[in-house]
Amino acid sequence: MTVPAPAWSPTSLLLLLLLLSPGLRGTPDCSFAHSPISSNFAVTIRKLSDYLLQDYPVTVASNLQDEELCRALWRLVLAQRWLERLKTVAGPQMQGLLEAVNTEVYFVTSCAFQPLPSCLRFVRTNISHLLQDASAQLLALKPWITRRNFSRCLELQCQPEPSTPLPLRSPGALGATVLPAPAPHLLLVLLLLPSALLLLVAAWCLRRRGTPCPGERARTLRSRGAEDARPGPEAEPLALPSGRRPRPAPAGGCA
Repeated sequence: MTVPAPAWSPTSLLLLLLLLSPGLRGTPDCSFAHSPISSNFAVTIRKLSDYLLQDYPVTVASNLQDEELCRALWRLVLAQRWLERLKTVAGPQMQGLLEAVNTEVYFVTSCAFQPLPSCLRFVRTNISHLLQDASAQLLALKPWITRRNFSRCLELQCQPEPSTPLPLRSPGALGATVLPAPAPHLLLVLLLLPSALLLLVAAWCLRRRGTPCPGERARTLRSRGAEDARPGPEAEPLALPSGRRPRPAPAGGCA
């Protein structure tokens, strides 16, 4: 039994050749030998804009790195994803217009782009701005699409975040802080302070030791008065009343 060979129509063969052509589908290192950007992409995009709601909400990345070689390609990658998403919610007539614009930017899918980085920030805009931007990026990329190798553009990059100010030192971290050297006059005062304190303490002790107690001062005055009134050797001692004994002087210290 002979199996008939499949019949290939000219359209099928043309599509197969387009898929297998390395110049149109791009090489793994994302370079193109022949330009995949058509000469009437602006007309195709304008036709779609005439049928779309101008304020239909979409999102665009606001912090793509401003890289001269890759920025246009990155913005087209994001626009192509939005076109694919809009095709799933559009009617038959609108799907045809969306597919025509998607064909103009579909060449970006031939490059093995990495998944979108988590650092990307998206802001809301309308579909008219997205389509205008896609047209501007195709226009900027067209002269260079066959002259450059876009292999280093396969990973979308974000703009670097602004530098974060250093946090204030906590009280616990002051131990590692170098303290300023004390002033010379302050250092001199600190050196002389112990000596001055010792002199004050010594002076206070000497004054304290040389001051008599109040009782001793009174007895000294009485003894001086008694010596002045004491009779000569010939005078007899004063007689004390009976039953009274002279009070002995204290052994020492204040009475």
